[in-house]
Amino acid sequence: MSTPSSPLPDPGDPAERARWLRDQIWFHNERYYNDDDPVISDGQYDALMRELRDLEAAHPELRSAGSPTQIIGGSASDRFPQVQHPIPMLSLANAFSRDDLEAWHRRVTDLLDGQPFSMVAELKIDGLAVRLVYRDGAFVLGATRGNGQTGEDVTNNLREVRSIPRQLVGNFPPELEVRGEVYLPLESFERMNEERARNGETLYANPRNTGAGTIRQLDPEVVRDRNMEIWVYSLNDTGDVPMPAGHWEALARLRSYGFRVNEANRVFDTIDEVCDYYDRMLEQRHDWSYEADGLVVKVDSLTQQNALGFAGREPRWAIAYKFPAERAVTHLLGIDINVGRTGILTPQAILQPVIVSGATVRHASLHNEGDIHRKDIRVGDMVEIERAGDVIPQILAPIHYRWRQYFPVFQMPDHCPECRTRVIRSERTVKLKGQEQTNITHRCPNSACPAQFFESLKHFVARNAMDIDGLGEKWCRILIDHKLVSDVSDLYSLTCEQLTALGRMGDKLATRILANIEASKRRPLARILFALGIQHVGAEVAELLAGRYASIDDIAVAPAEEFKEIDGVGYEIARSINEYFANEGNQKTIAGLRDAGVQLWQELAPVDESAQPWKGRTFVVTGALSSMTRREAESKIKALGGTTSSSVSSRTYRLVAGVSPGSKRVTAERLGIVVWDEDEFLYFLQAPFVVDNEVNEKDPETPSETSAFGQELTQGSFLIGFL
Repeated sequence: MSTPSSPLPDPGDPAERARWLRDQIWFHNERYYNDDDPVISDGQYDALMRELRDLEAAHPELRSAGSPTQIIGGSASDRFPQVQHPIPMLSLANAFSRDDLEAWHRRVTDLLDGQPFSMVAELKIDGLAVRLVYRDGAFVLGATRGNGQTGEDVTNNLREVRSIPRQLVGNFPPELEVRGEVYLPLESFERMNEERARNGETLYANPRNTGAGTIRQLDPEVVRDRNMEIWVYSLNDTGDVPMPAGHWEALARLRSYGFRVNEANRVFDTIDEVCDYYDRMLEQRHDWSYEADGLVVKVDSLTQQNALGFAGREPRWAIAYKFPAERAVTHLLGIDINVGRTGILTPQAILQPVIVSGATVRHASLHNEGDIHRKDIRVGDMVEIERAGDVIPQILAPIHYRWRQYFPVFQMPDHCPECRTRVIRSERTVKLKGQEQTNITHRCPNSACPAQFFESLKHFVARNAMDIDGLGEKWCRILIDHKLVSDVSDLYSLTCEQLTALGRMGDKLATRILANIEASKRRPLARILFALGIQHVGAEVAELLAGRYASIDDIAVAPAEEFKEIDGVGYEIARSINEYFANEGNQKTIAGLRDAGVQLWQELAPVDESAQPWKGRTFVVTGALSSMTRREAESKIKALGGTTSSSVSSRTYRLVAGVSPGSKRVTAERLGIVVWDEDEFLYFLQAPFVVDNEVNEKDPETPSETSAFGQELTQGSFLIGFL
């Protein structure tokens, strides 16, 4: 069998290219379905399959019944008894763009002769597809998909998945067959890797492979210990039970029997509504307690589904609209060392370029030496990388081949790579998800280190700081190299003659840069505080400080204990602020900014306490909200005087929990923090005078904060059109 490193075929020979693609896909099918150890990302696999499908469409003579485009998944393992599926477990066609989805919608419309149809959109869970069989309400069989026709009997293992009911409830039929996706929750996956790291063991690569491998364990206790879960997504028509009219109704029926059906599922009438929902889910995907890699869009009507039928191995009535790939496998070419604005030395991976989430990735974060050693990352490795949302790409884990034992173990340098000053190494024990972990940092103590100032200058002129448009990374480097700027305050004494003398900068650009420098003198105090680059003072903490103090001078003389009174400012931040303003070099910078005319003070408007009933209270928003994004929810909280945090603690006032809130809800309930669902949150936005769970006497009709309230709202007892 071919391997991913086999020679490429002649691109001008379609038959040779098709043969090579089939070999590649069969190899990766084996690694994914049977070994649970893929060596390429889903996106790279999809690209191979898409190319083969296009090649067979252009050259029909190359298509055969044995092609992977016509066959589903892998083969069933001989470690378990094999099970025939009376109704094949088919795979889905993929859409990778809105154009692809709209093309599918047009095909369905044409095949239905223009009949209108509704669509059900479901999250596509990244797990292991299984078939469950019940007789007289008792769970009697559980099987994997296998090759679609034949799967593995893993009933004993699936009995240990707590959300698979062993006995149905309600008015269930004598025999029932359902399908769902078994998955490993992210919290369980992270806990397993933390334990493996403590024991010096190789880390698991990702939840999907680990979860699929768990279900194929011969010991059911392993499944129980790993807290596997399931979402059920299909009620099969076995011919023995009257079926509902549509898929949406079938999901409701499954829920009534006691199955776990994802609350994020929605039904829509138009493709525009589906696309809008896709965009919302894409934005919220990192708030879930599980991994999902797209939406599955299905025609709702079962009558219309039957009319549409199948095309090869795929139903015409459904399609998977994939999220942009966030993970990929590539080659680690080297490890570079960056020096940050605080002197911290950070290793950075140099990668063979690869496309992840629609962007070409050449570098990835490695955090610190301890992180590299915990993951056992070595130059020369094939590594799995992740680019989640706008987060800087990071290496999740290496792929362990036999020959990697000869790769050298990475060591941080003893001297700063920029100024050759001897590096200070320090160790610090921190708690990560309840477990102690040693973080090792390396810092250049030379405050005159050119690399530190370069990073500080880039940060100072950035859009979310002083927003000096035109002064990008290139010009920051040129200004430093020409010794025009050695302190950020020097920016305010630059002249047009100095800039145009640099070469490649004309009068127009120089004039624009100087105008933007002048405009930056009137930036809000919070932006200035953030631009100074005080350690641990990000944009949110800068806003908190600006909400309390009228000027930088007031902040400079405030004691650490005073800072700690601000909700969201702890000991480390308070100490860091005091240390910054005690430094003589930083005092010189502040004086230079003041002399240049930068406004280091603000008028604090009088606070209308009656308009800020949530002042002093910290909220955490988690999960997917249907009526607004998480950022919009946080903005509404702040408008009422509240603050928001990304983590739950004993200081949290309320947790606002949307769909799939994950571990944050568990933490809140353990700490006794009141949890609002979305409907309760919408109500209390209108009635924010509720204080500490006591009903204000001005409004004795305020309902109690219970889950039953949400049911009342959904039945129409409360109008939420104000949002």
